[in-house]
Amino acid sequence: SVLVHKRRRTSFAPQSYNKLNRPSSIIMSESKRARTSVDGYSPSAVVTEVSVRDIRFPTSLGSHGSDAMHPDPDYSAAYVIIKTDAADGHEGHGLAFTLGRGTEIIVAAVKSLRRLIVGKKLLDIFAEMGKFWRELCSEGQLRWVGPEKGVIHMAVGAAINALWDLRAKCAERPLWRLLADLEPEDLVSAIDFRWISDALTPDEALAILKKNRPTQAERIQKMETDGYPAYTTSAGWLGYPDDMIRSLCRQGLAEGMSNFKIKVGQSVEDDIRRAKIIREEIGEDRKLMMDANQRWDVDEAITIMKQLAQFKPTWIEEPTCPDDVLGHAAIAKALKPYGIGVATGEACQNRVIFKQLMQADAISYCQIDSCRIGGVNELLAVILMAAKFKIPVCPHAGGVGLCEHVQHLSMFDYVCCSATLENRIVEFVDHLHEHFLHPVVIKNGAYQAPKDAGYSIEMKADSIRDYEFPDGPAWVKLRAEGKVPPYEAL
Repeated sequence: SVLVHKRRRTSFAPQSYNKLNRPSSIIMSESKRARTSVDGYSPSAVVTEVSVRDIRFPTSLGSHGSDAMHPDPDYSAAYVIIKTDAADGHEGHGLAFTLGRGTEIIVAAVKSLRRLIVGKKLLDIFAEMGKFWRELCSEGQLRWVGPEKGVIHMAVGAAINALWDLRAKCAERPLWRLLADLEPEDLVSAIDFRWISDALTPDEALAILKKNRPTQAERIQKMETDGYPAYTTSAGWLGYPDDMIRSLCRQGLAEGMSNFKIKVGQSVEDDIRRAKIIREEIGEDRKLMMDANQRWDVDEAITIMKQLAQFKPTWIEEPTCPDDVLGHAAIAKALKPYGIGVATGEACQNRVIFKQLMQADAISYCQIDSCRIGGVNELLAVILMAAKFKIPVCPHAGGVGLCEHVQHLSMFDYVCCSATLENRIVEFVDHLHEHFLHPVVIKNGAYQAPKDAGYSIEMKADSIRDYEFPDGPAWVKLRAEGKVPPYEAL
């Protein structure tokens, strides 16, 4: 067995973690699993540095990413790099996705977490990922600006994702394969079941994983052969002119896409006109999704979607406030006779909101976001809850690096949790992939299984340098050309 050194606790909460969050079989066997067979990290390696940078891309100049609530997004990231003293030189990379202004706030939040990470042994982190996750979320003063939601939680997610990227690199596996190779007990021990045990217990989660374990090899092979089905939003941004919408639809069809999404919510007349254009281009038999990005009140959403039902949308995404569970339930009930599902999740603040949406029968599709909640650990909880409630997980991926992230999550879901591809598709937007060392690959309308070790989120050094805000060369040039306003520091 491997000795796990005790650490000074940062708050009272983690002390009760074992008793409340793991079945007895996991607690009893923990000393035997302190370092799993798939991990390749040095047991003596220590985290020496957590750096974070403000990286922004001027996507607003082309209306890329524009919708009814966010007309001018600059796809951006609070970009985290975690280094250790290990001889292998591996680094963990992670990010929190933003739309430009406000990125500096998440950067500050990540810096506030440094003292909870630097100096920790990788063994102490990875052997008890669930306990470490709770320690980050439960620091007695920082949690007041959450708890477990908003800026501080997005910062936690960026750091946690960087650690999983590091762990996968040490194991020389892409993250989805690392997760699939971990024992079910290891996966369950990474989850904090506090606040969700009324919907999913550790034993239930373990049962789901163990049930699918004997047949997961065939699903791994399917992912490596066929990939995971995708849909494209690239043709549907609200700021695009009609001829560009038609051109991008034709391009998507030529590339093998069968599923398309359109942004709605600007005006009913405009929504009808643009939906008609896309239906003319893609035909009646392909899937069309709609996304209102939280634009409407509950009754307004129901009224407008009844008018848009003529275009046979598979779902309406984010029809109202992302925190309004009962509102989503009312919309779902009203639209069910029209064959329109409700999808949400990209702005869900934590696993508790997902739990309530599922319990209230408020969603037909669960749209996890890799960077909104507390990273891989919390996403495991949501994916397993969705498996229990039999709700398809269709991740949100409209942003820088999100496609690179979510391909791993969906493939893990298929291999280990849901064991089906029925009604499951992953969003794809064709923006900014050239800035990553291992960008996504789409072939015949499907995400191809990542083969490189890690979480696929490491950016190229030149891109980090050029687009760091506000003094990266790309931003200096844009200001000199008058394409963006002068920078005003806080």
